[in-house]
Amino acid sequence: MSGSRVLLSRLSSRHAFSHNAIANPLGKCRRTALSTPRLLALQNLNHNTRKQPLVRYLSTTTEATTTPPPTPTPTPVYEPPKTGLLSILPRSWVPYAELIRIDKPTGTYYLFFPCLFSTLMAAPLTSPMVSPLSVIGTSLLFFSGALIMRGAGCTINDLWDRNLDPHVTRTKLRPIARKAVTPFQAVTFTGAQLLAGLGILLQFPLDCFFYATPSLLLVAAYPLAKRVTYYPQFVLGLTFSWGAFMGFPALGVDLLSNHSALAAGGLLYASNIAWTVLYDMIYAHMDIKDDAKAGIKSIALKHDAETKQVLAGLAVTQVALLAGAGMAAGAGPAFFIGSCGGALLTLGYMIKKVNLKSVKDCWWWFVNGCWLTGGVISLGLATDYMIKYVQEDETQEVQKSAQ
Repeated sequence: MSGSRVLLSRLSSRHAFSHNAIANPLGKCRRTALSTPRLLALQNLNHNTRKQPLVRYLSTTTEATTTPPPTPTPTPVYEPPKTGLLSILPRSWVPYAELIRIDKPTGTYYLFFPCLFSTLMAAPLTSPMVSPLSVIGTSLLFFSGALIMRGAGCTINDLWDRNLDPHVTRTKLRPIARKAVTPFQAVTFTGAQLLAGLGILLQFPLDCFFYATPSLLLVAAYPLAKRVTYYPQFVLGLTFSWGAFMGFPALGVDLLSNHSALAAGGLLYASNIAWTVLYDMIYAHMDIKDDAKAGIKSIALKHDAETKQVLAGLAVTQVALLAGAGMAAGAGPAFFIGSCGGALLTLGYMIKKVNLKSVKDCWWWFVNGCWLTGGVISLGLATDYMIKYVQEDETQEVQKSAQ
């Protein structure tokens, strides 16, 4: 009898266990076998697995709300000009006007200044000394030639760079890059510009034709230099400074027979090369990031860490060579004080103030540095010429009165 009671007791316990397990597998019945350590571990495991998806969800939603998605860089879209000279031109002319950068004439001024320097430096070497009207007329012809040839150079440059310009922010909307002008049209347009330049050149003495022709090779070579060297600015300097020779034959001074004039022209040419590298190094900093991505080489990339030191060295070199040219030409105090002293001051101020990390600031100094430095050099040369012209005129008057 006692054995049957024990058996019934065991069966009722098992029945209670099975009922609790089915009703609540992880139940709170502490008196059953569910309170064993193994079952407690199972409870903790199930509890954690229930919480983890919620934690992951909360962390994901928190990151999504606190970290904004990156803003895509907008692709620039070409808009026809609404102001300035380009806005009044016929629409079909606008791409060609943009191709020669007629709306950005600073490059024309930089090409013109060496011509003006050499004309003013050569004027006192003529015998009898040429009149101010002749100097002005020659300078205007040079400006016309600079306008045309700079446009031709820009067109040739864009033809060379037609596969590179679309990858640079500043140049991707140029006419050839955006396919507003085809390469064939650009080549034809270049031929027309070269013919117009030849027409201007033939207005000068014949010697100027022979002095000017070699510069065409440099015009074509500059865009190629950007692909093979970190110093394409030096090749640009060889090209843009060529006018430093041209003022002498334009006023009838033979460089081959006049050794003083040849030395003056050579030193003036070298001085302008240094100036070109200087201002174009500042200009190149506007594209330094895009150039690195596109594989375009420049002195700004090569010497990014020590740009100001390089600029200072170029400025000293430029002024020293300019002073040497003045000495060879027999220039007076007005030149050394006005041209050399003024150039040193303006260049030093520009190098100190320019912010090479700011595209706008680099552009401002590129544009205005042209007039600051080019202006003081021209003013010093013009003053020296006028002093000598007046002195010669007075000397002639004295000689006439003595006779």
